[in-house]
Amino acid sequence: MLGRLALLIALAIGIPVGVSLVKPHVPSFRQPAEIYSGGTTYPASPVGFEFRELGPPVAGLPLITNVQIFDFDADGQNEVIACDALGSRVLLLERQEDGSWEESVLIADVSVPAHATVVDIDQDGDLDVLVSVLGNMMPDDGVIGRLELFERRGDQFVRHVILDNVRRVADAQPGDFDGDGDIDLAVAVFGYSRGAVLWLENLGDLVFRDHELLNAPGTIHVPVGDFDQDGDLDITAIVTQDEEELWGFENLGDGEFRARRIWMTVNLDLGGAGLVSADLDSDGDLDLILPAGDNLEDFDAYPQPYHGCCWFENQGGWEFEEHRISDLGGTYAAAVADFDGDEDQDVALVSLTNNWLEPQNASVVWLENDGQQNFTTWQVAASPLHLVTVAAGDLDGDGSADIVAGSLNVRRPHRRLGRISAWINEGKIAP
Repeated sequence: MLGRLALLIALAIGIPVGVSLVKPHVPSFRQPAEIYSGGTTYPASPVGFEFRELGPPVAGLPLITNVQIFDFDADGQNEVIACDALGSRVLLLERQEDGSWEESVLIADVSVPAHATVVDIDQDGDLDVLVSVLGNMMPDDGVIGRLELFERRGDQFVRHVILDNVRRVADAQPGDFDGDGDIDLAVAVFGYSRGAVLWLENLGDLVFRDHELLNAPGTIHVPVGDFDQDGDLDITAIVTQDEEELWGFENLGDGEFRARRIWMTVNLDLGGAGLVSADLDSDGDLDLILPAGDNLEDFDAYPQPYHGCCWFENQGGWEFEEHRISDLGGTYAAAVADFDGDEDQDVALVSLTNNWLEPQNASVVWLENDGQQNFTTWQVAASPLHLVTVAAGDLDGDGSADIVAGSLNVRRPHRRLGRISAWINEGKIAP
């Protein structure tokens, strides 16, 4: 996430009244066994993927901060929703009958959107859009962040600011955290040297009361799920600024949470870039997947030997076992899906900075799960470059998982840049 700065002196983490802290086990983020070569390339994927450029081509430097695959109009065909910080807007890309993709503006005039969350927040039967607003792409501790709700009314969206006077907001995820039947929100306030994890209590009539769960800068994503399988929704978070940590917030009921730091590393330069929750080992509980490779604070960013992806296997009781599953240089985002149709969960990764001076280095890979959680890395593409967001889902209606990714570049032009790109799954290639 842009603005992550590895400081040598850590700020104290404040724990609000009523939230108890559980001390973590502190494993290390292991480095790959192979000798580091300054960049990573892999064998060609045995699953064929056809490249497609979605929407108009890139003009200048692209600033796509998030992509998602979602059936937004409930017609049985998935669309792509993308946050475009350059245009301060949220885009909708729809597949046409001839296979082309048409781009339109879904939400306009949002100051550097980081994430768009589609949810029927008022439970009136249609889909609303929550936009996490950074306010500034560059590092900033000003109270310029907001959470804006665009309430669907027929063919129009009505804007409501449901959280303001906070620092840069990076993510918001829905869930009924207090068990009262309405939809509350978990919110990541990234800020820069100041930030927080919040939950917003839904008071009705689109009014929310914020509660602080953690005072710490650099919160990127806040995946929601029943991580301890006790029947209510918990919150997890990746905090990556002064520290590199994973946090869990155990739902105790009645709007009370217990904060648990479930992982950390002494490598303050790790560059945690996001967090995905999924049942990667298909054992019935939710695991966490951490892509790491953010070094956007360095103008001449370069892949590092500790970049890659870790799977944190849920062992129960808020214990997570770390497994390093990839060493892709400059890893910035992950998505989970079954790409080879063998009914287990694979992982797609994209790279921000994988030594682009070497044209063969990977920008998109997928990790094949053999069913026993042994992963083989296959290369999908070596361009476009500077990919920071990825999603997986069925784009062409054939039932297989495709890949869509977005490019973000704040440095200098490059001839291999893209904007919003897709790779259509064509199935296994015959040997």
